Amino acid sequence: MHNDVVVIGAGQAGLSAAYELHRRGADSVVLDADAGPGGAWQHRWPSLRLDKAHRIAPLPGMDLPDADPAAPASEVVSAYFAEYERRFELPVRRPVAVRAVHRTDEGFVLDTSAGEWTARGLVNATGTWTRPFWPAYPGRELFGGRQLHAADYRGAAEFAGQRVVVVGGGTSAVQQLIEISEVAAATTWVTRREPVWRTGPFDEDAGRAAVALVDERVRAGLPPVSVVGVTGLMETEAVHAARTRGVLDRLPVFDRLTADGVAWDSPARSVPADVVLWATGFRAALDHLAPLHLRSAGGGVVMDGTRVVAEPRLHLVGYGPSASTIGANRAGRSAVRELLRTLGDGLAA
Repeated sequence: MHNDVVVIGAGQAGLSAAYELHRRGADSVVLDADAGPGGAWQHRWPSLRLDKAHRIAPLPGMDLPDADPAAPASEVVSAYFAEYERRFELPVRRPVAVRAVHRTDEGFVLDTSAGEWTARGLVNATGTWTRPFWPAYPGRELFGGRQLHAADYRGAAEFAGQRVVVVGGGTSAVQQLIEISEVAAATTWVTRREPVWRTGPFDEDAGRAAVALVDERVRAGLPPVSVVGVTGLMETEAVHAARTRGVLDRLPVFDRLTADGVAWDSPARSVPADVVLWATGFRAALDHLAPLHLRSAGGGVVMDGTRVVAEPRLHLVGYGPSASTIGANRAGRSAVRELLRTLGDGLAA
């Protein structure tokens, strides 16, 4: 099978790119590994309500639907993505997992679960959801309780009456910690760095400053930093209420896990735990691009905007400065425009 442009992934960034390709009449297809529409949103925990979700942005050309603010964000956004694909007749093929991408003189060969695919250009939009990050800490194999990643969190009810340690300083960590604290016997929050809280609005100037910091890293070939690490955590009514209850009294991350909890060496102390929830973020899902040998000595991919400097026929969207939902829209549009110019032969409208 062949298409001039293949988009890998049908989340926010992938659909934004697919929309621009469709609008320009390019020969394209979207290969999505999920069984249904919704990107990473379809995997969010059911208790994450629409009004509590972090920065849902509309896709280009179609507003978000009016919905009950108390409805699960996973259901609302997944239905919105599905309608978006239908309305614009986007050529999404699923479930098709891309296992490996190889370079050829004419473009690329993709090894997929649906057979071999060839393309002249690629837009990679595989995000991070399939690559949860589990940090290495001494004693992890000794801990006798349950360990799970935030990606596997389905709701607070299963933690009722338990002692829970939440590790991580991102938005998901805070949201899940607050939910769990309502039913748990005790919660402990630990982070590597002191959390930074944003009290003012996240306006355009703040957004540009955040994007510039992340862009500087990827241009240098360094791995992208966490968005929250740049923007800070948002103050909300739920945050204020949790702080009053002492839920957000953060501790520095422990030195090791023990059979029945976590421990610090200096000063010596320990906290008993039944569960350790690793809300430690994600890494870019780029393993299928490994045959292209794109990673620099710094551990990241050297980028110029969305274009991979070492391979101009490949653009990464939803990576680095375009990892936010709003940034993904802009990235999808600009990636397609630049890629079609690169491919030439009348493809660029």
